[in-house]
Amino acid sequence: DAHRNALNAHCYWLLRKDGRAGDAATHALVGLSTAGKNQLLFDRGINFNDLPSWQKRGSGLYWEAYDKEGLNPITGQKSVTSRRRIRRNTDLPMKEAYSSFIASFLEARQEG
Repeated sequence: DAHRNALNAHCYWLLRKDGRAGDAATHALVGLSTAGKNQLLFDRGINFNDLPSWQKRGSGLYWEAYDKEGLNPITGQKSVTSRRRIRRNTDLPMKEAYSSFIASFLEARQEG
């Protein structure tokens, strides 16, 4: 869905940049095939396939666990603790790999 929506959005905003009103840009894309949308962009110097993946599939934000080394102030001993941080992923997988990617989060949530 993200890939299809990105293609539509690139075409829509290209038409808007060319001076078309919102309704006219939307109407111009109705019924236009994927190949037709790619050609619309290509005719204006944009190869959709060459765009960065985050522009075609979006990006993901999610929690990631990591180990943080610290120092116990009382004993002076080094210690390692688990922390979380938000990770931004700009290269999300596609198709079945994406389903597996999401399933791994659901499985981790059930375990945790």
